[in-house]
Amino acid sequence: MPKKTTNGPESTFAGLGLDPRLVEALSALGYEEPTPIQREAIPPLLAGRDLIGQAATGTGKTAAFTLPLLHRIDRLGPDRPRPSALILVPTRELATQVAEAVHRYGRRLGTSVVPIYGGQSYGPQLRTLGRGVDVVVATPGRALDHIRRKTLNLADLATIVLDEADEMLDMGFAEDIDAILSETPSQRQTLLFSATLPPRIAAIARKHLRDPIKIKIGGEHLPAAAPPRVRQRAYIVSRTHKLAALGRVLDVEAPASVIVFCRRRTEVDELTEALASRGYRAEALHGGMTQDQRARVMKKFRSGGVDLLVATDVAARGLDIEHLSHVVNFDVPAEVESYVHRIGRVGRAGREGVAITLAEPREHRQLREIERATRQKIEVAQIPTVADLQARRLELTTADLREILLAGGLDPFRVVVESLAEEYDPVEIALAAVKLAHDYTVGDGDDQEIPDTTPPPERQKSASHRPGGSSPRHGSDPQPKAPRPRPGSTTQILIAAGRLAGIRPHDLVGAITNEAGIDGRQIGSIEIADRYALVELDASVADQAIAALRRSRLKGKKVSVRAAPDHRR
Repeated sequence: MPKKTTNGPESTFAGLGLDPRLVEALSALGYEEPTPIQREAIPPLLAGRDLIGQAATGTGKTAAFTLPLLHRIDRLGPDRPRPSALILVPTRELATQVAEAVHRYGRRLGTSVVPIYGGQSYGPQLRTLGRGVDVVVATPGRALDHIRRKTLNLADLATIVLDEADEMLDMGFAEDIDAILSETPSQRQTLLFSATLPPRIAAIARKHLRDPIKIKIGGEHLPAAAPPRVRQRAYIVSRTHKLAALGRVLDVEAPASVIVFCRRRTEVDELTEALASRGYRAEALHGGMTQDQRARVMKKFRSGGVDLLVATDVAARGLDIEHLSHVVNFDVPAEVESYVHRIGRVGRAGREGVAITLAEPREHRQLREIERATRQKIEVAQIPTVADLQARRLELTTADLREILLAGGLDPFRVVVESLAEEYDPVEIALAAVKLAHDYTVGDGDDQEIPDTTPPPERQKSASHRPGGSSPRHGSDPQPKAPRPRPGSTTQILIAAGRLAGIRPHDLVGAITNEAGIDGRQIGSIEIADRYALVELDASVADQAIAALRRSRLKGKKVSVRAAPDHRR
């Protein structure tokens, strides 16, 4: 597929043909220009075409299908069917995120949305569905449950979206998806998005989509354009702790000058204000500023009056900044090209530069896509601890003291030292002076440890954790185990039901992710014997999983669930 240029009408949201109210909403939210998948997907979706989109998390695919969906729903008029659209997602976390996006984008259109997923009380869901809602965002199991209860009617549905289809199939939802699609009209618009397109996804597409447009984003290989002297590192951190992680990384790295990139200009303003409140000399740079405002910011940055620039890609285009030591991606860039261009701003003229990316757990796969496309390794590191920070602060204090000693001019202070030396040991006087300098420099902040969400090393999945994988037909030995991820951080839970009760790996994965709200990447190996099952989990979520599974049912029955004896690592 030929690559589209970004200087035509399609380089703006208005140029894509979206309703002006949607364009206004995007502008208010700080989006400056469409990502590649949005540029390619929105026009055919507005025209009513079916679509297969291959794109990873973070490429902007949610907006790529949500914006045209909202545009088309509004065109159906006030008497439109409710629901008009159903978006199927693998987890309740994603259901909430997508529903929030629909609400933000569609607020000016008056579009209503509800997320429905396992673990929620049925009462609020039933009331909302009974009143009528434009868009339903659901996990497959709960959607099918409502269909069977006759509380979700899809007879007049205009659009259905299968988001992260490969993950839904990995979790064993293939039969549920087929059952749901069979309840929808044959003339509906169908959209399928998936990070990978294995044969089983292709089979679904052949069966349920009509002459679909095919779009692939992020799979192409780029020249290895990143400067060889740029050290690339990523930290995996939840959004809740991302600001704290950025501060920690900046304190430990102590960069001479740095640009922090954000996706949206509202994020730029919010992050700049948050950093300024923490004592950083930070300035914003984005497309909502006038040229004079941008010029003043850049003058301050180049003169050293600002240590840290927070910018969008649009605003930073064409900037040539000498002696830039660090680039930080506050989010994983939506395009591989953006990543390459960003990190190419450091490490120039033979100097070493550092490129740091703060990625949420769901964006880990996108980092791997960037590695494959650029053919360069991105080190995934653990966020510096409080001890690391304290050690680094002492290093900086030591460096400051060395500079003062080398600079000389200390004689005016000799009288203080000589006076104190009559009462105290000279070493103790020096220690007190160092403490005074150190405390004055770094303050006495209440540093907290930031939760480590670094994923385990990639491993082969065993047959026991692979839907459709083979399992022993006789005996009570558990199925083969996959190697344990990151020893020291995992534990196992024991479920008192196994093969004889019809329990399969995807039953357990689906229950844990949907009922307990746990990310599938926090689940390790699964062993299923005749009368019990063992599931390996990140130790931090084991109690959460046990509590949720005790409240729910497996194969229609309550089962005993507890921590496995002698398996806590």
